[in-house]
Amino acid sequence: MSSQFGLLKQRRFAPFFLAQTLSAFNDNVFKNALGVLVTFGTMQLSPAQVDGYQNLAAVVFILPYFLFSASAGQFAEKFEKSRLIRRIKLLELAIAVTAACGLYLRSMPFLLAVLFGLGLQATLFGPVKYAILPQTLRPEELVGGNALVESATSMAILLGLMTGGILMGLQGGTTLVAVTVLLTAVLGYWASRGIPQSPASLPGLVINWNPFSETWRNLRFMRGNRTVFLSVLGISWFWFYGATFITQLPHYTQAYLGGDDKVFTLLLGLFCVGTGIGSLLCERLSGHKVELGLVPFGSIGMTLFGIDLYFAQPDLAPVTGQGVMAFLHQLRSHRVMLDLLLIGIFAGFFIVPLYALIQTRSEDSHRSRIIAGNNILNALFMVASAGLAIGLLKAGLNIPQLLLVTALMNAAVALFIYSLVPEFLMRFLVWMLISLLYRIDKRGLEQIPDEGAAVLACNHVSFVDALILGGTVRRPVRFVMYHTIFKIPVLNFIFRTAKAIPIAPAKEDAKLLEAAYEEIDRALRDGELVCIFPEGGLTTDGEIKPFRGGLERIIQRTPVPVVPMALRGLWGSMWSRRDSALRRMRLPRRFRAHIELIAGAAMAPQQLNVAAVEARVRELRGGNS
Repeated sequence: MSSQFGLLKQRRFAPFFLAQTLSAFNDNVFKNALGVLVTFGTMQLSPAQVDGYQNLAAVVFILPYFLFSASAGQFAEKFEKSRLIRRIKLLELAIAVTAACGLYLRSMPFLLAVLFGLGLQATLFGPVKYAILPQTLRPEELVGGNALVESATSMAILLGLMTGGILMGLQGGTTLVAVTVLLTAVLGYWASRGIPQSPASLPGLVINWNPFSETWRNLRFMRGNRTVFLSVLGISWFWFYGATFITQLPHYTQAYLGGDDKVFTLLLGLFCVGTGIGSLLCERLSGHKVELGLVPFGSIGMTLFGIDLYFAQPDLAPVTGQGVMAFLHQLRSHRVMLDLLLIGIFAGFFIVPLYALIQTRSEDSHRSRIIAGNNILNALFMVASAGLAIGLLKAGLNIPQLLLVTALMNAAVALFIYSLVPEFLMRFLVWMLISLLYRIDKRGLEQIPDEGAAVLACNHVSFVDALILGGTVRRPVRFVMYHTIFKIPVLNFIFRTAKAIPIAPAKEDAKLLEAAYEEIDRALRDGELVCIFPEGGLTTDGEIKPFRGGLERIIQRTPVPVVPMALRGLWGSMWSRRDSALRRMRLPRRFRAHIELIAGAAMAPQQLNVAAVEARVRELRGGNS
């Protein structure tokens, strides 16, 4: 499978990627240029006016998210997406012209109108930006595509802030900023013209122009899918956490690290670069699928390194105004820099799978409106972060203590979400186990249908076969497993959370056997994947045992395709029955061992028999057990 960077060469992704990256860059060029102009420019504003305009600017930029997100979600459902993006980019071009006029006239009303326009443009672009990806990318490309978007956005924000600040510091800065904003808008529109068509998901939708009732409807859509709703809350919390850290970073740099504005830029850059690195690593760590196990991993890192940032420098700096070189000569500075970099990396692990999960588990007809609702909640959480920060600082906390409280709150929020949706924690445990012990070579997994019911039939080598399959197959899988394996401590939590189906022979528990068949039938009728191990138990000698007749009974009740699969390389591991492993558990002889998971072409249910499935699994397994 090709790397995520291969998408940058393809027309179905590259023009959109360039257009959205340029938008993020342009927003931040203007925002920072405006901040520098108000604070250090020639407008002759009093300190009170500077503070007032800065706070007003923050409100003006975020206000469109509350007023127009509901409408933006409907537009993204109703209209063809590439055409909608081009219209949004034309709006950006008109805003850029207004920005040039405002910078020339030094008119605050003009400049605040531009800021409102940029907020409006970002509001309209958000739902279509995330809704177009599932339509243009294959399922195995979705994590990589989101990773590229998130990493490029982080870097565009950083470069935009730096560019706006640098240009405003030069002779004729306002003219340079105006030209830059105009050229970037033109390039963005040019890039948008290359985006291929992406059909409307609900062209018959009647627009509801009432933002309050439509926002409430969007929230109801989200609440209809608990996992999606809690993922949206997780994303909104990410913006709360990030907004708190980024907002406090300038004063923290000055008062507690003793650095100047260039040190602040360095630290902000480390955070943004870290987020980009973490986002890009998601594809490799997740194995080209939406790996929810990365979300708890990310939240753990965000908490631990957020706490360490407090201990790195809890006291005021003895001197202030130090440049980058003086800052780097202090040992404590390296710890602070490493903490911010790692917070960014783990933030990338946290955010990318959540966005990909929303895209894959939302209904096509509601996806854009759910993303619009997500944007509204993001804005609310960012406003709440500012309110809480003001309250805690007035209550007597200093900035390092505020950041510590935020990191501890991150742990509490994470535990709350994972307690409500154990799937996140279950996937984390599976991902950690598989990543630590094995390197899995996957072949033929594209044979597993992306939608609809199917039965996966695989040979049974070890106690962790279900974990390996469940952690590797892109879709959630319901496993049918022997009831004694289902009850193994620790693994039982994973199996229960994954909605595994315990089964027993009729002579052991006839009621459990019949209940298992009923649950399998229900799962298949609901369009789910069900995996069975037709041997009826673990191999005792490394060879495939004869398949039992339960598979035929399942297919006769609910005719669905059967995908034959084979595991290779697990015989002899600590989890297999070699060397009487049930009586004496051996430590693994080596970590990161190579194993293989192979899938064959789906077999039609008509006239399917156990012997044919067994022969195909034996063929896929070959001579390597």
